[in-house]
Amino acid sequence: MELSERKKKILRAVIECYVQNAEPVGSKAVAQWAGLDVSSATIRNEMAELSELGYLEQPHTSAGRIPSAKGYRLYVNELMDDYKLSLQETERINEALHTKMKALDQVIDEAGKMVAKLTQYPAFALAAAPETTTIRRFDLLLVDETSFIAVILTDANVIRNKLFHFPDSVSQTQLQMLGTLLNTSFTGLTLEEIGPQRQKAASHSSPEAFSLIEPVVEFATEVLEELSRQAVHTAGIANLLEHPEYQSLEKAQPLMSFLSDAEFSTLPAKPGDVGPSIVIGPENVNEALKDSSVIMASYDLGDGMKGLIGVVGPTRMDYAKISARLSYVAKGLSWIVSQGGLPPNGLPGECDTKEEPS
Repeated sequence: MELSERKKKILRAVIECYVQNAEPVGSKAVAQWAGLDVSSATIRNEMAELSELGYLEQPHTSAGRIPSAKGYRLYVNELMDDYKLSLQETERINEALHTKMKALDQVIDEAGKMVAKLTQYPAFALAAAPETTTIRRFDLLLVDETSFIAVILTDANVIRNKLFHFPDSVSQTQLQMLGTLLNTSFTGLTLEEIGPQRQKAASHSSPEAFSLIEPVVEFATEVLEELSRQAVHTAGIANLLEHPEYQSLEKAQPLMSFLSDAEFSTLPAKPGDVGPSIVIGPENVNEALKDSSVIMASYDLGDGMKGLIGVVGPTRMDYAKISARLSYVAKGLSWIVSQGGLPPNGLPGECDTKEEPS
């Protein structure tokens, strides 16, 4: 059923008033918020119809109305205005990106912390590695006669190193031969392909030679296994307790446990999805998120790697504002990776010149 324009205005007023005040909304507040030139009785009747249609709920008989998940979904899809970041907001984000996003290894963790601070909601940031990651190069550096450092570079430009000690001496010549063998036989292989190649090396090498090969190949396997797992970072989990919906520990605990355990494999959006994604209340698959909403934006880490950054909070979130902030942060993260840093004057793009709204 298509809602009338008046019903849409009333629904929008209820949602925006509830987002701001976290209190059930009555007909008088709706009239003031929406600027409707009709009686309170007319507004009450319209609100009652919206409740019957499932867009509003009445928590108590004598109370006003609050939005339902269905109401929020209609609002996000049709009624919500785009939010334009203020100069103050863009400057704050650009400053945080400039000062904190210096090393790619720190991007995910720092991004989550920054978004939690910007939004005052728990934030998460994750990256998905390419479907197939391989070792691009091995470099071996002699430390002394019984130890050397193995440096591994992957095709996603991730570098890992490890110090190895051996009971017997290792010469520079042996190390050069080992490096040649590793770069000839174990580069360009996926995690699944390394196992058979290691067995082949074991059958074709002397025990002395394989005692050097085996630990480095094992290290390479550990690196590829690490990169195949989705890295998830969370921040600001305690921010939940600042919102009235979660001041009951009974309601807050399942969501805080979900965030602490980083169970983000059940999120409907994945790294690489285009545009911000908004998942409202019961639209979430995970039971811990049934009374909460998730807003996410994707960013590009380069070399086939994608990331996802988002916040979790009550269904009473300012979807337009949070989506705009996440999209801007995601754009900044992608820019840093592709350009090596932000432009001196911050990210290009339009913003509102007025002061940040309270």
